Amino acid sequence: MTNTIRHEVYEILEGPHIGKGRGKWAAIFFSVLIAVNVGAAVLETDPTYFQEYFPFFSTLTIFSVGIFSLEYILRLWVCVENPAYAGSRWGRLRYAATPLALIDLVTLVPFYTVFFISNPDIAFLVRFSRILWILKLGHYTPALDTMAKVVRVKKEELSVAFFFLFLVLILSSSLMYYAEHAAQPTKFTSILASMWWGVETLSTVGYGDIVPVTPLGKLIGSVVAISGIALFALPAGILASGFVAELRKEKEEKQMGSGEIVCPNCGEVIKIEEVEGRK
Repeated sequence: MTNTIRHEVYEILEGPHIGKGRGKWAAIFFSVLIAVNVGAAVLETDPTYFQEYFPFFSTLTIFSVGIFSLEYILRLWVCVENPAYAGSRWGRLRYAATPLALIDLVTLVPFYTVFFISNPDIAFLVRFSRILWILKLGHYTPALDTMAKVVRVKKEELSVAFFFLFLVLILSSSLMYYAEHAAQPTKFTSILASMWWGVETLSTVGYGDIVPVTPLGKLIGSVVAISGIALFALPAGILASGFVAELRKEKEEKQMGSGEIVCPNCGEVIKIEEVEGRK
């Protein structure tokens, strides 16, 4: 009986990820609760809203912390229904060490520290930390799973792109320090300080707080600014191609599961039985 209840709770909490529809309303409820709390955390930074709606914000915080604490306990209880965490003791420890479980724990612990610390600044910081609850959405939407898969698949390409970007940042900052230090000793004080210029130039943001004034500095700045357009497009292109490939893969898996495939030539949906019959 206990195992039956545990399995039902597991399907409700993990519905979006195991392909079960029973978790749809639970996912919607938790997603809305997170969105409301994130919005409340933003509004609380305005003194007017904070003072006027303080009772509502406090009640919402207490209610939400209670709900998410219960959810965390339930997830630890039902995680052994997943074959990856089978085993009542070590399975739960393995689950507790997963990224999403750690996020759940880290986002809850600060709210229990206010019982031991009576500092108003700490209390406000803890309440503001509800912004981090947005990371919990990984439990309720498979879209974040897709993003994680893309990053894992493309990690080598992304590593190369970011390494090359870092290399260009170091070289451009060093050259700019050499070109501008004598003319602007208070701005380009070191290579480390010049890296701020490199970041805002490579990213094409260009705040204008640090700009070259020498001919050589302007030449270097022009090359770096133009290069930044291509350099920052590399990670974006890698992620975009990864998303397209992952979405196509997921679509094909769903079609195979439903007994259908899409013809790569005409795009027509064909039953797998028909293809096998033609063979």
